[in-house]
Formats: sequence, structure tokens, C-alpha cells
Amino acid sequence: MSMDADDTDLRRDDLLSALEVIEEQPLAERAAAYAALHDDLARRLESGPRDGVR
Repeated sequence: MSMDADDTDLRRDDLLSALEVIEEQPLAERAAAYAALHDDLARRLESGPRDGVR
């Protein structure tokens, strides 16, 4: 497996772990945690490489 695949697997595992933690929280806390996770993922997406975009 390449380093990129390993990195992708680690990020997926981290995301799944975060989702499991969020799902164990009371509903009101879950909503806030999902909003924070959304913001973090959006920031990562925006800061990532842009293939084919100039």
C-alpha cells in the first residue's frame, strides 16, 4: 500500500472514531459536535490541493 493510501486509511479511521464519539453524546451535544466536525472538514477541503483548478 502506498503512503497516500495509508494516509487515506488513517484519516478515514480518525473520522470513523470521531463519529463514534459524537454518536455516544446526548442529542444537543451531538448537534454541536457535528457542526464542529463539518467546519473542520470544510476547512480541510478548502485548504487541500486543487487538481485542474488554476
